[in-house]
This record gives sequence, structure tokens and C-alpha cells, in this order.
Amino acid sequence: MEENLIIDISESNKGKEQIIINKKYKFNFSYKRKDNSKVYKCTEYKKINKCKSFIILNDKKEFLKYNSSHNHPENEYDVSLSIMKHKIKDGIEKSSIPFGIKIKPLYNKISKEMGLICPEYNSIKSQISRNLNKKLPSNVTTFAEIPSESEYYKTKRGENFMIFKNSNLIIFQSPFQAKLFREYNDDIFVDGTFFIAPKFSYQVFITRTYAKELDSFYTTSFAILKNKEQETYKMAISKAAKTIFPNTNIKYCIWHYKKSLEIKKNKLCYNEVKNNNNIFIYYKAISNLPFINPEYIFDIYVIIKIKSIKNNYCQFLKFLEYFYKTYLIDYDMKIWNYYNNIEHITNNASELLNNYLNNLFPTKPSFYELIDKLNELEHLSYYDYQRKIRGIWKIKKRAINKANEISVLIERFKSIEAKLIDAKCDRNKIINLWFDCLTNLNNII
Repeated sequence: MEENLIIDISESNKGKEQIIINKKYKFNFSYKRKDNSKVYKCTEYKKINKCKSFIILNDKKEFLKYNSSHNHPENEYDVSLSIMKHKIKDGIEKSSIPFGIKIKPLYNKISKEMGLICPEYNSIKSQISRNLNKKLPSNVTTFAEIPSESEYYKTKRGENFMIFKNSNLIIFQSPFQAKLFREYNDDIFVDGTFFIAPKFSYQVFITRTYAKELDSFYTTSFAILKNKEQETYKMAISKAAKTIFPNTNIKYCIWHYKKSLEIKKNKLCYNEVKNNNNIFIYYKAISNLPFINPEYIFDIYVIIKIKSIKNNYCQFLKFLEYFYKTYLIDYDMKIWNYYNNIEHITNNASELLNNYLNNLFPTKPSFYELIDKLNELEHLSYYDYQRKIRGIWKIKKRAINKANEISVLIERFKSIEAKLIDAKCDRNKIINLWFDCLTNLNNII
């Protein structure tokens, strides 16, 4: 028998065990003998060469016999192709949920370790993708197919996510997220993103809280909404949170508020706002209401409406009616007003996370891809929190931004208001003061 034989274990395209000798020849399993040793025949045995070379290995993969009478050239490239495929497939098999596996970096790592001629990445890409797809759970294609229970509804620490599911939405909350919700419920920030919602759904809805002593935001739950009608979920979760924690302030994203107004403006009164400066000023005033003292918001709305009726701004009046029903009747004004939370007006609590998630998925993810990534983020938040409560963190200096400019302006008008109140001025003067503030905000926003 030849000395210094090097053996590698691989498998054939049909998934059967394959032995590679000296990174030059491949042998497929043929049969098992009575003494439990295995016989492997050269892969050229059934081809035109009819190679009669074979090997016999015991159950410990030790050589018992090697017939090396090959009648064909060595094929290092073909051998390397088999080894590469097997190693990548083995890496996929060892992963419990292989959504995060990046094939190209894995290929680069293995090719460096192999130290021999390697196949080009494109030559194995399709087959590796097939192996990966076999490992993945069956894709969810409709909202009804989302399971109420799943082995994938576990945190990286092995804890079960708490699940609430009905025909229109599914909510996920880990024990850690529930703890945060209980301990930091003074302000709960909510926001939604359409870009990462699976194709069969409408929106991913995220709630976050702010741990002031840690100067950090943390996710407290995420939900998948089935359709547009489930926008009412935002109001439902607000009522539920207020029932459990009466002092909680639910905060929606200001810029989504402004975007919603813009969409409705474009639909109802685009030309009036564009061509009439007075209407434009009124529209901008409505869009900046989240920044001012909420005590005077309704008064300012009434002033704008009276002037619009007097000047017969028919289309803009339809817009005002939408604003009134949506934001003064349906929603609690505290939800979208940031007068006492100016430091969070950009709603970075959710907006930065949404941007991060949107960048993770160039196309809409499958249901399980989304769950896996959100699970990973939950795990990172958990360790970030654990590290910070132990004092292992640094306070970052905040850059001066638009929020700072708005805060300075609002504080100035608060000071003026206090002086007017002390002087027992007429309420109309204070209303006009905050109307002026709305006009000043136009220079910032």
C-alpha cells in the first residue's frame, strides 16, 4: 500500500458518501462487507475509462486496502469542486437557521483553507443555493399560513417569544422586551415600515422605549399587519398600553404625521396650496402643530378654518376636515404632539431602526428571514442593555441638529407665554403667539 495517503470525506451529487485520496482521485461508496468494512470504487469506474481502482476502509475510516491502478489522469479541479461543495453544504447543515449564512464569504474562507486549486464561485453558486433552500423552512405565502407556534419563535437565548395572533396581525414580544416595557413606559415610541414587510402583508409595526439613564432606545415589540385597514392597530395598541400603564405616553413619528398630511394635501388641494400663499401658510401651520403647546392647537385650527370659509378655500376646507376627524377626533393629541418631548421629535427611537432594517433587505424578505433578523436584533439589544446596566458604556456627545434648533425656538416661545400669563394677558394674545411660532418654524423645517 502507498505511504502517506491523505483522505478527505465528501459526498456525491446524490448525497452518498464519497472518499477523496490525496486530493486527486474520488471514490464513491459501492457496498458494505460482512466485517462492516466499506468498499469504494473510483468514480471513473462507470465511465469510458472503466477504472478498476478501489479502496477498502474499516469503520474508523482506516485503510485496509488500496488498489491504485488508475488508468486516467489526476483531476485536481474536479476533486476540489467536490470538496468545496461538501464543506459549504456541511456549514449549512450545522446551522440551525441558516438565513444569515453568506455563501461568498464562506466560499472565500474555505478556498483559503483548502490550499489547492479551487473552482470559481459561479460554478457552484446555483447548487449551493439549492442546498440552502432545502435547509430553510417552507416559505409563508399568505397571512393565514403564519403559524401561531414555531421552533423559530425563540430568542437566541432559548426563550419563547410571547405571541398574539389573529386574522389581521401577529405581535412578537420576548421576555426581555416585556421587562423593558414594564420598567420604561413613560414614553413608548411607535412607528411602522412598509419596506421590510413580507409580500403578503402591509406593514411591520415597531414599538420602542427610551431608557433615560442609559441614553438608549430599545425595541419592546414588533408586529406584522395584514392590510391597510389594520392602521387602527396603532390606536388599539395605544389604548391597550394606556389601560395597563395609565401614565404611559404613546408617541407616533412626527415625520410620518407630516407625510400623511402631505399625501392628503396632494390629493385634495394641491393646486390651492401651491398657488395661494395664504393657504400655503395655513397648511404649513397645520403640519407644524406637533411642536407647539397643545392647549392652543384647537383654537388655531378654528382660526384657520374660519379664514378659509371666509375666503372660500373649498378644496383646502376638505383637507381641514380630514385633519379634524383624523388628528383631533380619532387620535389622542398627545400621541402626535411633542411639545414636552422635543428631544425626540425626529423619533430616532424607531426611524433609525427602520432605516437600518430597510438597508438589510434590498428586496422584501420572506417571513422567516424577517423573523430571524428581528430575533438577531433582539439579541444584540439584550447584550447592549446588560453591558450598559453594568456601567460598560460611554456617553456620546450629541451633534447639533434640527431638533436642537426647534427646541431653542419652542423654549423661547414658552418663556414669552409664561410672561404673558403672568401679566394676565388675554388668551387670544397667547393663541396669536403660538400662531407666530408656527410661522417661525417654517424657517427651520
